[in-house]
Amino acid sequence: MEQHTLKITGVLSDPTRYSIYQYIGKQKRDVTVQEIADTFKIHANVARLHLSKLEEVNMLVSDTKKTGKGGRPSRFYRLSDEVISIQFPFRDYQRLAEIAIDSLASLGYEGIEALRKTGLKFGYEAAHEFVSSFNQNPEAMAPAEKTKFIEQIAINQGLNPELHYDEQKEEITFRIYNCTFKEVAKDNRGVCAMHHSLMNGIFQYFFPDLELKEEANMMKQNELACTYTTAIVSS
Repeated sequence: MEQHTLKITGVLSDPTRYSIYQYIGKQKRDVTVQEIADTFKIHANVARLHLSKLEEVNMLVSDTKKTGKGGRPSRFYRLSDEVISIQFPFRDYQRLAEIAIDSLASLGYEGIEALRKTGLKFGYEAAHEFVSSFNQNPEAMAPAEKTKFIEQIAINQGLNPELHYDEQKEEITFRIYNCTFKEVAKDNRGVCAMHHSLMNGIFQYFFPDLELKEEANMMKQNELACTYTTAIVSS
């Protein structure tokens, strides 16, 4: 484990390579060598080297696809499903989370409700802490400004969000393309309930009467994103 961690830190020590990894993480699609070369204004061979280094430590995966333009298939890169954890010494917080959540979920309805309440509390507190750092008051914000804060909080949590506020209908559509609990959520139904409540906590800090409705779930339906919509948003 330590050897792998050292390899990862070595790969990410290059500023350009780290920026490439961040860039790919923000995309909602696969990227090519040429796209990376054009975006970072480097030669395609240099871009390919950076991508290969990231793939060697399992931070990226790739496959070849035909582009429909003739010629040889192109190689496309995307983030690996493997979560990268850099810690000295190694601490297995994922296993700890699995034990704690599984213990609560085993209690049935009461356990799931406890997870929901905890998620709601932590979501609300995360929003409060973030807004307070800017000395802002949500009561003085317009709905569009509130949604910008919500989007940034979701970005900070690594959720790769997409948020759309319909000013005419006063409705919000909120999608997250990355689940920070996906390794645990695959085998535990309580995790999605907790994470949904965490999202609700964030939104309710800005819109107290709002309730997110789940439209799609990347774990249950093999969707690309978890999608939520809201009831009417009151100013």
